[in-house]
Amino acid sequence: MKLKIAVLSGDGIGPEIMRQGVDVMNAIADKFNHEFEFEEAICGAHAIDLVGNPYPDATHEICMKADAVLFAAVGDLRFDNNPTAKVRPEQGLLAMRKKLGLFANVRPVATFDCLIHKSPLKDELLKGADFVVIRELTGGMYFGEKYQDNDKAYDTDIYTRPEIERILKVAFEMAQKRKKHLTVVDKANVLASSRLWRQIAKEMEPQYPDVATDYMFIDNASMRVLTEPRFFDVIVTENTFGDILTDETSCITGSMGLQPSSSLGEHTPLFEPVHGSWPQAAGQNIANPLAQILSAAMLLEHFGLNEEGTMIRKAVDASLAENVRTPEIQVEGGKKYGTKEVGQWIVDYIRKQ
Repeated sequence: MKLKIAVLSGDGIGPEIMRQGVDVMNAIADKFNHEFEFEEAICGAHAIDLVGNPYPDATHEICMKADAVLFAAVGDLRFDNNPTAKVRPEQGLLAMRKKLGLFANVRPVATFDCLIHKSPLKDELLKGADFVVIRELTGGMYFGEKYQDNDKAYDTDIYTRPEIERILKVAFEMAQKRKKHLTVVDKANVLASSRLWRQIAKEMEPQYPDVATDYMFIDNASMRVLTEPRFFDVIVTENTFGDILTDETSCITGSMGLQPSSSLGEHTPLFEPVHGSWPQAAGQNIANPLAQILSAAMLLEHFGLNEEGTMIRKAVDASLAENVRTPEIQVEGGKKYGTKEVGQWIVDYIRKQ
């Protein structure tokens, strides 16, 4: 298969982990006789420094012409510590999602038996946890009308029926392919936008009679993903709640460096790790590349290359089993491996199979 892939490394640790993801994809291409063409493009703080725009038109054009986007992370302390900055790296990510029509963020959450001890949660709560969070990505407060002065500020949490229907359709269909259980997370007891979500979800329920659907307020869901993670199969929620909830679920895997994701919608699909740019660690060769590598596996599986995706997952599992791990998940007294070394080990494993 021939695939044209836009590569957006972004900021902080992004370039380091991206190199490992691309190297793994090249190893897969060689092994399975595929042709992957990579084209790099700028975004985030790096793009602001170069052209003053975190998602320039040239980058968007490259993304639109690609079959898929492999993305790393954006963010820089210069902007995090400056609340008056008018242009921010994260604005580029939001613009990319909006312009590509990426309304459905799919984040799988699963445990690795050999890493359960790294989670702050009890082992008996975690074993067997395996669910997917589907986050609406282009609506809500992140994109609603905003205002700020010295004394007042507001963000408008606005959703329309078509926006809600299309993300719920993705969630119901995902549940049909899994264990046929969908949990709609909202705050319908307080927010009008959530009441519309719940109303539309209940209207759509009869279209999916094979799916058991339940409803949960976000505060309750935030507790139960940590106290009863095995209860869930597919969770669907709005933009802000999904952002917070999916960071919280990193407690289940033991590290944010293990969580990949995909963003799907109207145009080119995007695949990225859920963690941020961690600018403090940039250039230190300590960032975990596994989420980026697993995002590459999700990319391949999106195009029906399931054997290739399985090969990457097998290599990642083998690296963890052999304690080839970056510092934040390494066992006590284990050998030290950096970003490059973990990536190279996985490449070598694939080539040997």
